[in-house]
Amino acid sequence: MEKGISTQPHLGDEEIKPAYTTQQLETSDALDVNIKGDAFQAENAEHAMGLMEAVKLYPMACFWAFVMSFTIVMESFDMFLVGNFVALPAFKNKYGTFVSESEGYVVPTRWQTALTQAGQIGALLGIFICGPIANRYGYRVSTIVGLICMNATIFISFFGNSLPVFLVGQLLEGIPWGFFIANSPAYASEISPLALRSVCTAYLQMCWAIGSIIVGAATYALNNRADEWAFRIPFALQWLFPTPLLVLLFFAPESPWWLVRKGRHDQALRSIERLGRSSKQNASEVLAMMIRTNEIEKATTNNPTYLDLFKGTDLRRTLITCFVYAGQNFAGNLIANQAVYFFEQAGMTTNFSFALGLITSCLQCVAVGCSWLLSSWFGRRTIYLWGTAANITFLFALGIVAATSTSSSAQFAQAILGVIISFTFALTLGPISYTIISETSSVHLRALSTGIGRAAYYIAEIPCIYLASQMLNPTGWNLAGKCGFIWGGTATICWILAYFFLPELRRRSYREADILFHRKVPARKFASTVIDVQDNE
Repeated sequence: MEKGISTQPHLGDEEIKPAYTTQQLETSDALDVNIKGDAFQAENAEHAMGLMEAVKLYPMACFWAFVMSFTIVMESFDMFLVGNFVALPAFKNKYGTFVSESEGYVVPTRWQTALTQAGQIGALLGIFICGPIANRYGYRVSTIVGLICMNATIFISFFGNSLPVFLVGQLLEGIPWGFFIANSPAYASEISPLALRSVCTAYLQMCWAIGSIIVGAATYALNNRADEWAFRIPFALQWLFPTPLLVLLFFAPESPWWLVRKGRHDQALRSIERLGRSSKQNASEVLAMMIRTNEIEKATTNNPTYLDLFKGTDLRRTLITCFVYAGQNFAGNLIANQAVYFFEQAGMTTNFSFALGLITSCLQCVAVGCSWLLSSWFGRRTIYLWGTAANITFLFALGIVAATSTSSSAQFAQAILGVIISFTFALTLGPISYTIISETSSVHLRALSTGIGRAAYYIAEIPCIYLASQMLNPTGWNLAGKCGFIWGGTATICWILAYFFLPELRRRSYREADILFHRKVPARKFASTVIDVQDNE
């Protein structure tokens, strides 16, 4: 076999002949003319492919993207679980402080904040641990490592019997979360054809909703229990996910883009064939397109490190990724994450708050399904701007209602606006953010870029969680719905920044995105700029 072509065996693969020889890969003018011709064919085919055609041709790409994304259910489950526990009577009575006859027992604000922030701090650590592992060993192996760690760390929370032990449990559980959230959007975007990229990456938001539905159903069913099993049973439910996912991912194909980056073109070809129903000729053309893009990026970044994210045109791409991720915290997301507690502070009964929280989670699933249609009709930038504008309107309306009346009708209106804000977020900002961050980063730096972007999310979220708890808690600022003024203001800032700096990457291949950023095209001109299929820079 020619030098430079990987001969390493791959689990479940038969012996595969290399699609291209070393001589073809090392010719002058970057690539052999045959590879260029195949690359042109594959890119034109992807641009011409419709959504339903892509689903029919690449059913296994959808399946494996959804399996990998389902790991996010575990982060969502645990995050919403802690948010619901501060409203759970059994948990409040055991670990809370008596405030008054009307308020009863309340978990102190500092512990509410600490328990929620611990998982985010752990995830922040997990992201930086995962980046080099995923970059070296692949998304599949690093995610399996995370699932094994998740199984182990759940024991701490389940057997914990004090707030400090729960704090440690949340911190350690957060580390594998970092693995999942760093790998899922990158893997989903890399195994999907152009027409499916928004669907497969937006599915991450549905996984958040699925996690919250399971939590909502469990805590709603158990909120009338007075013993410790009211919160220990939900902790135990976390064990439902890691082992089945681990078994499935053991048989999953690795990202062909990652394999191309490692020079393992034979395995990349096999991975492409496993993901779709296309002929071997079409698979070779897709491989040629990946090799071409990889060669273009290697000219600027060959052996990527975190420092490369902040050099040259990649700095702009990193800033956009960080902004989109961090911005989720400022446009209504925290109201969705603390929905049950928000409803309680708006004046709803505990039982009704849990029921309304479950309804909100179900509506979020519906919203994500609708977002798939939106993303096939409208651009990423359009959805982000209009979604943010809609939530700004609802957030200020929430603040006005809370400030002008304390009647039961006003309290009910606050609760309804809280549901609408959550639904709008899940329809627009939430799912489209995952698509934007997975498309913005360069292929070479994607394993590191998605991690850094999520790190920005956690860095923004940690102080925001403190502010959110202070705003809602009776022992804090007790603002209830008036928090809409604050989040409406921060969402407005996000809208202004997005208008000037967020580019449109809908229907753009990774090669075209590289060229647009390399040419320093202004964000508002990305959609109208024409890139020829033969352009390399």
